Amino acid sequence: MKLFKCQACGQAIYFENRFCGVCGHALGYLPLAGQMVAVEPFQGAWVALGPKRPPVRYCANVRPDACNWLIAADADEDFCIACRHNRTIPDLNLDDNLDRWRKMEIAKHRLFYTLIALRLPLQNAIDDPEHGLVFDFLAEAPGTTKKILTGHDEGEITINLNEADDAIREKMRTAMHEPYRTLLGHFRHEVGHHFWDILVRDAGRLQDCRAVFGDEREDYNAALQRYYANGAPADWQESYISAYATAHPWEDFAETWAHYLHIVDTLETATAFGLRIHPTTTDNQALHADIDFDPHRARSAQVLINVWLPLTFAVNSLNRSMGHNDLYPFIVSDPVVNKLQFIHEIIRASRIEPEFADDLAEHRGRAVAPEQPPAPAPSPPGPPMPPPGPDIPPLSPPVIDPPIDPPASDPPVELPPDNPSEGNPPAPNETPTPIPLNVR
Repeated sequence: MKLFKCQACGQAIYFENRFCGVCGHALGYLPLAGQMVAVEPFQGAWVALGPKRPPVRYCANVRPDACNWLIAADADEDFCIACRHNRTIPDLNLDDNLDRWRKMEIAKHRLFYTLIALRLPLQNAIDDPEHGLVFDFLAEAPGTTKKILTGHDEGEITINLNEADDAIREKMRTAMHEPYRTLLGHFRHEVGHHFWDILVRDAGRLQDCRAVFGDEREDYNAALQRYYANGAPADWQESYISAYATAHPWEDFAETWAHYLHIVDTLETATAFGLRIHPTTTDNQALHADIDFDPHRARSAQVLINVWLPLTFAVNSLNRSMGHNDLYPFIVSDPVVNKLQFIHEIIRASRIEPEFADDLAEHRGRAVAPEQPPAPAPSPPGPPMPPPGPDIPPLSPPVIDPPIDPPASDPPVELPPDNPSEGNPPAPNETPTPIPLNVR
């Protein structure tokens, strides 16, 4: 992910921030433009600072502090491009559901950032009732013995809300002998199953995929039972990115897809920080890299791997210095690079152009607000306008602000433009919305 800054004062900000911690301006994200913008009230809506912009409003999920994305002020929808994929959310009045769901939404929105940047097709259930991507975030009823299984079936992704509990997730990670288990990793994996349906099966690429990942017609349930009974083959690291990838070709594809997204997103962050990896004790060029390119537009998977390996060697070493496990505890073998290349090629072949250049959308004929120069924020800034949504007051953003930058002497430069699991029914007043995500 790239870095963002407040257009009013130049302070560095996180992707999840709704307020600037320095000047107090409200912030929002324009997903198709890929911009975090500082906004000010304008005629009952909001308008971004800087060049002339049409009015915008917040996604309805701003009300429970679960989304900071913006939509056009005159849009027919109440939800942003990511939250429209939610079909079921938990009852936010119960126990820790609200906090856990917010964590789910943080991971989901980061997933969508990458999917949009890769220009992947993102039909929801309204766009495609048969295969549109939808999410059911389900909480297990207290005292029940019936477990909610995270999984995917024809675009329907079910996620057990317990995955947002760090202690429970770590217990599961240890029990399943996994070196890595995160919410974002879950989302990326599960959405890989969805894109196998869309970009492989439905796109006529089955034979090509089988040549790389194996024959998916192998009995899936029998394959999983064998994996959980016997584990992965002793030599699995020679051909697979993870032990779980050995269970079945579908899982191999989904695991490889998830790692492709891991790599692309992390390399974009490294580029944004201007990272250069030049170890002082070796001239081995395989451990040297200047990371300064857009990984979403890389020519090949090998281009990504050439800089990924030096970066992971460096960050794993940093983690060990802090007494933590490796940030990226995986081996990328040559057969895995070939699998990543297959993922790379089907993504490039499926790219779609946005309907319009960005979702500031001057060319959609909307009325444009006068240019808003940077100005001191209101004191206090106040919360964003409360759009329709659950009757829950806005809370403080669940993200700590980055370190405060020193005051700039010059004005800040504006930013450039398989079986669905059964679960609980929607809680009262919940509005189902569709969104593509990934979880296992």
